[in-house]
Amino acid sequence: MMSYPAAMKAPTQPLGMAEFVTMLATMVSILALSIDAMLPALEQIGSDLGVTDANDTQLIVSGMFLGFAAGQIAAGPLSDSFGRKPVIYGGYVIFIAGCIMSMTATVFEVMLAGRVLQGLGAAAPRIVSLALVRDGYEGRAMARIMSIVMAIFILVPAIAPSVGEAVLLVADWRAIFGLLLLMAIIASVWFATRQPETLAVSERRKFSLRNIAGGIREACGFRAAVGYTIASGIIFGAFLGYLSSAQQVFQTVYGTGKLFAIYFGVAALAIGAASIFNSSVVMRLGMRFMTWRALFGVTLMSALFLPVVWQFDGVPPLWTFMVWLLAAFFATGILFGNFNAMAMEPLGHMAGLGAAFVGSVSTFISLPLGWAIGHWFDNTVVPLIAGFAILGAISLVVMWWTERDIP
Repeated sequence: MMSYPAAMKAPTQPLGMAEFVTMLATMVSILALSIDAMLPALEQIGSDLGVTDANDTQLIVSGMFLGFAAGQIAAGPLSDSFGRKPVIYGGYVIFIAGCIMSMTATVFEVMLAGRVLQGLGAAAPRIVSLALVRDGYEGRAMARIMSIVMAIFILVPAIAPSVGEAVLLVADWRAIFGLLLLMAIIASVWFATRQPETLAVSERRKFSLRNIAGGIREACGFRAAVGYTIASGIIFGAFLGYLSSAQQVFQTVYGTGKLFAIYFGVAALAIGAASIFNSSVVMRLGMRFMTWRALFGVTLMSALFLPVVWQFDGVPPLWTFMVWLLAAFFATGILFGNFNAMAMEPLGHMAGLGAAFVGSVSTFISLPLGWAIGHWFDNTVVPLIAGFAILGAISLVVMWWTERDIP
């Protein structure tokens, strides 16, 4: 059963831990499904909506992240002022509207507008769920719960492309948005009927732009919050570059066809397995220990793989690429929950705004980096692997700066 801070009035019917974690994982996984179920359909969507440059279809992915980054700025502070539940309800309404817009789009611009709306709406359940965890937990216990939630969030891509492929077998790409709409309705009803409010009225902050600006200034005063957020955004930029170009890498470069979903899913399983592994050892070894080694590992193995890639003119055998991908993604999976938890650690007194700060800043940092990696796609895997090596190294420098005075 959840424990609540003394200042928080415990709800009359608190959820059990298992249901709480499962519900949160379901809520945040809709974001992952919204991204990755689209991947097998990108070529078909581009063809139907008149896209001439194949690289432009990557905007269907990055458009979702753009809305997501912007939505977090509002969702966190609003949840601190009006409670967690009303903000999540509003997010689902916006997400559903975006699904309808994309599902009925006849031109590419409307599709992208709908994707931005979906990201905007998905930000509320995604970011406010972190505040729900922070309301009741802190330290390594918080990291453990976040790692479990993030593991499920990352495991969803293991099946999401297959879900998209399955839908395409019986319908066109528009039905994928119908499926997302249905899932959003189910998740919102579950949340509304089972999850109590975790932010007492006495603990809410008055909503005003001055308060938000003051809260952001306060968050910026914590080196750990700023440093870990920047480091997270930089390395996530490499991951976003992979998401944007994965369909082209597997289907265009390696010609995997419908097996793309399998290869993509295997890589996602590596990240999910790493998150589960992290949740089992982080209480004993600590977040900083795990993060340093994972970040150094993904940087080193990417740098060492680059000379091998060049020997094959940028297209190494598929099995060697998959070995690198699995190893790099296992290291990356360790980073997700830990970076979030370490950045949020000093922001417990402003969990909603803190989650918005961490989430939006890291996503805004990752967007241009991920776009650059995807835009440089040249029918080889060089931009992707170089992106992980370079951004990993920069993230290591930022992490060193963040912790240089910590004993």
